[in-house]
Amino acid sequence: MFSRILTQKSTAVWSDQIERLKLAIEECDAVVIGAGAGRSTSAGLTYSGERFEKNFGDFKEKYGIRDMYSGGFYPFESLEEYWAWWSRHIMVNRYERAPKPVYDNLRKLVEGKDYFVLTTNVDHQFQLAGFDKKRLFYTQGDYGLWQCSEPCHQRTYDNEEIVRRMWAEQRDMKIPSELAPRCPVCGKPMIMNLRCDDTFVQDDGWYAAAQRYEDFLRRHSGLRVVFLELGVGGNTPVIIKYPFWKYTVENQNALYACVNFQEAFAPKEIAARSVCVESDIGEFLKNHF
Repeated sequence: MFSRILTQKSTAVWSDQIERLKLAIEECDAVVIGAGAGRSTSAGLTYSGERFEKNFGDFKEKYGIRDMYSGGFYPFESLEEYWAWWSRHIMVNRYERAPKPVYDNLRKLVEGKDYFVLTTNVDHQFQLAGFDKKRLFYTQGDYGLWQCSEPCHQRTYDNEEIVRRMWAEQRDMKIPSELAPRCPVCGKPMIMNLRCDDTFVQDDGWYAAAQRYEDFLRRHSGLRVVFLELGVGGNTPVIIKYPFWKYTVENQNALYACVNFQEAFAPKEIAARSVCVESDIGEFLKNHF
């Protein structure tokens, strides 16, 4: 088990660390980006407050729902209401660009570099910002995909066309009944392709992305690799944080970098090859790169 050290608070130390990270990215053979929820929050994709009130004020008034996250688990009275909620959620978080240019700035940072992105986010903002789709692995699903609720088969379905109709045609917090999606195989209702329980469908696209990620790591084994962790908290450390630590231990030419608003730390085993900065990711990229 790794031990952990907290990041230094000194601004002077941060300045030295940032310069070290800049040089490492400039000279490295590859960058592996690991992005968590803090990344999208920094880009303005907040799930509460003014943004929630603007898009879901009527649901808050009727049901007392306080944020987008909890609303996704609410037992709505009908499929028409359920999909009225979810079509709004999908539109503002998946098909509309993030309000702040955080993803664009990160893309510029790795422009011309050999990179790969591993993320637990499901909003596909990386793709919307122009990152190469073949260099992205979304482990936890995609707001842009549906699956059978059973599921009776291991396939997902693009939802953009129908979601845009739901968004445009809903009235009084309900979509037209004929737009409620059903499985084309068994006829049961469709659900979001999100890893909430053991019904999550890992389709051919998911496995192909996983294979590309594994191939990328294997090709760069022992080379100068920067493992750049952005906005990863403690909810799912086994997907990004712990593997990044492990890869850095195994590769003496690797550097681990962690940028997080409150939780920037590294284990002492890789302290000498770590850069940890407590900062808003958007401000960090804008001010230093």
